[in-house]
Amino acid sequence: MSQTDLPVAETSPKYVHLAGQLAGRIRAGEWSTGKVPTVRDIANTYEVSSFTASRALHLLRAQGLVVTRERSGCYVAAPGTTLASLSKSPQIGRWAVVTRVSPGPWQTASEAVVKVGFSQLAGEGIFDLRPLEVGAGVTASEIGKTVAALGADGVEGAFFLPSRVSEAACQQDEWFLAACRREGLPAVLLDRNLRGDNRPLECDLVASDHHDGGFRCTEHLLGLGRKNVACVVASPTSAHNDRLAGYLYALQTTGGGKPAQVVRVPEHLDAREAYPWIADELIRLGADGVICYQDYVAVGSILELFRRGVNVPRDVAVVGCDDLPIGQSFALGVTSYTYPSEAIARTALRVLTNRIAHPGDPLVKVTLPGRLVVRDSTVVT
Repeated sequence: MSQTDLPVAETSPKYVHLAGQLAGRIRAGEWSTGKVPTVRDIANTYEVSSFTASRALHLLRAQGLVVTRERSGCYVAAPGTTLASLSKSPQIGRWAVVTRVSPGPWQTASEAVVKVGFSQLAGEGIFDLRPLEVGAGVTASEIGKTVAALGADGVEGAFFLPSRVSEAACQQDEWFLAACRREGLPAVLLDRNLRGDNRPLECDLVASDHHDGGFRCTEHLLGLGRKNVACVVASPTSAHNDRLAGYLYALQTTGGGKPAQVVRVPEHLDAREAYPWIADELIRLGADGVICYQDYVAVGSILELFRRGVNVPRDVAVVGCDDLPIGQSFALGVTSYTYPSEAIARTALRVLTNRIAHPGDPLVKVTLPGRLVVRDSTVVT
C-alpha cells in the first residue's frame, strides 16, 4: 500500500471511507482542471452530511492530495506535495484543547502551564482553547452535544488532558472520547492516560517523561546525601505511576538510601486536609527528602512542615514537579522538574496530524523529558 492510500476498513469512520473514494478519483486523473467539487457538491453526490464531506477533504489535505486556496476552494495538489510542506502553512487546522485539571487552590496555574505551549503555537495554526464543563451533573448527552458542536465549528481534532480525581470524572472522560469517536474527531491525550492502573491506551498520548522526572529528582536528593527519600503520589494515573517507577529505579541503581517510602495520599482528602496529612506522614517516616507530585503539593507540605518545627531544607529537602509559578514566587524557591509544555504541544500536533493522515496506524505514546531546576528547597545555604 502506498503512503497516500487511505485505509477503509469497515470500522473506519464514514469520512475515511469517503476520503478513500475521493482519493481514488484524484489518482485516476479526474478533475483535470484542478478544482475539486465543493463540500456541498460532495455531500449531495455521496449522500452524506456536509460535516462528513468537510472531514474527508481535511483528511485528503493531510495526505497532501489537495490544497486549499483562500476564497477559492480545494484543488488537486501538485505532484510532490507532502505533509511536511503543508505543515509550514500558518493555517494548518482548527483544534480544541480540552483540559480536566484537578480542582484545588492552584488549578488556574496548572491549567495555564498545560496550555502555554499551545498558546505559543497560535501563530502557526488556529487553536480553539475550549474547556469542557466538568460539573458533577454533566451527562453523557451534554458532553456529546459539546463534542458535536466542536465538529460543527470546523474543529479537526482535540488535545485532551484527562481528569485524575475520581471514577466519576473518569467516566466523563470516557464519554468525551466516545463522543469524539462517534463524530470522527481524533483525539490525542496530554500528559497522562485515562485514570486507572496499567490501563491500555485508547488514544495516542504525548506526555512529560515522568519516569525520568522521578529518577532525576531522586538522584538529586541522594546526591545531596539524603538517606531516607519519600515519594508522594495520589491518584492511580500513568503520570504518578511512571514517576514512582523512576523513583524506585533510582533507589535501586544509585544505592545508599533506605528502602522505598511511598506516601499515598488518600483521595478523599482535599488540599487543606492533604498537606498536613503529608507532613505528618513524612515526620512519622523520618524522611529527610521528599518528591511531591506537583509544586503546589510541595509548597503546602513545606508550610505544614515549618508549622511542626521541621526546617526545609535542613531537615527535609523537598522537590516538586511541573515548575509552576508558585514554586518560583514562594519565599523558599522550590526545586522542581519542569513540564516541557511547548515540546508537548508541538509533538501532540504532529501526532494528531499523523493520526488524521493515517487513522489505521497503531497507537503511540511519546514522552518528552523536562529538566531539573534546583532552588532553595533542597540546597542548604
